[in-house]
Amino acid sequence: MVRKGRVGNIASVQPRTCNRRARRPFVGFGPPLRAETISVGTELLLGQIVDTNSTYLAGRLAAAGVDCLHMTTVGDNLERVTAALRRGLDRSDLLMLTGGLGPTEDDLTREAIAAVLGESPAVDPALEEELRSWFGRRGLTMPVRNLKQAWLIPSARSLRNPHGTAPGWDVRRDGRRIVAMPGVPREMIPMWEDHVEPTLFADTVLRSRTLKLLGIGESAAEEVLGDLVRSTAPTVATYAKSDGVHIRLTDKDPDLGRLTRRLAAMERTIRERLGDHIWGADGDTLAAVIDAALRRRGWRVVTGEALTSGELARTLAEDEVGSYAGGVVRPGRDADDLDAALTILAADVRVLVPHPGADTVIVEVRTPDRRETLKVRFHSAAEGRRRAVLGALDLLRRSL
Repeated sequence: MVRKGRVGNIASVQPRTCNRRARRPFVGFGPPLRAETISVGTELLLGQIVDTNSTYLAGRLAAAGVDCLHMTTVGDNLERVTAALRRGLDRSDLLMLTGGLGPTEDDLTREAIAAVLGESPAVDPALEEELRSWFGRRGLTMPVRNLKQAWLIPSARSLRNPHGTAPGWDVRRDGRRIVAMPGVPREMIPMWEDHVEPTLFADTVLRSRTLKLLGIGESAAEEVLGDLVRSTAPTVATYAKSDGVHIRLTDKDPDLGRLTRRLAAMERTIRERLGDHIWGADGDTLAAVIDAALRRRGWRVVTGEALTSGELARTLAEDEVGSYAGGVVRPGRDADDLDAALTILAADVRVLVPHPGADTVIVEVRTPDRRETLKVRFHSAAEGRRRAVLGALDLLRRSL
């Protein structure tokens, strides 16, 4: 029996039991072009919890070469969740909802999806059995309200959730895809990685390569790349990061050999244009690159710092640079004073970050055969320290 009530202007449905899985086969779907996240939960709007789910999903999509164009947060209100879904379906190919899949009255994600698509949810016997087994294994009787977690609509298939009681929904209709997942990250992340992400590019190989730069800003790097940023195979995108500028190359193709050749050709072109601004790729760290260069020469490095108050030393020590022999912090000293203080430490290379002027510091690297300097400008002390550390590391890399 179906009992209908009213929630705002949208009918809510108490489903009857029937087997929906045999009613409509699951149909494949091509790779999404535009994606967006919808985070459901009033606690998000109250600032009681932080939405890490959208950040995680956006990062996974970016790595896969999918554009996440919108992020929406909406409270536990059926009309507003429904409105967010309608907007999303008008502008995106893939909607990823997190939250609102619990058993209580304010968990309304299923109801909203059903209302937007004009489909009636019904209890799926297999899902109901799984739920009852989940409670039974823990010596519990399943509350009646949890039965809504066994709902499905004709356009949906369930996504397994071994870490909780809320299965997800994977809905595909009219060239659009809606993926609804739990809001708890330890339940959402495995569901995404095991059951959703592998289906984004069926029969297609996806590869990404990230090149890392210093000594050039994001806009300047993009200007040097010119027409390459408009490439579609592979795509080329720039990002400002804490360790400089990243350039991400992403491509997909059923033929792995063809894909590999395209990526390699694009990387060669980028390296030709940007030269030694590129210091590493993918999982490389700047400290590890420097350490490798020092070891090749059998050199050790020490640091003398004023402005950076030991942050440069901490970076080298925490990244376990084996060629780092120690350092001194001497506030208010110039480069020669810092250099003199380092004579107590046996080293071949000295990196000096003296006390700055009002908005400028001259970083120095002294090796057995050369002296290199870099002028670093900044607007605040905090910015000066950050820029000086990066500048000193980059200057050291170039000097080696």
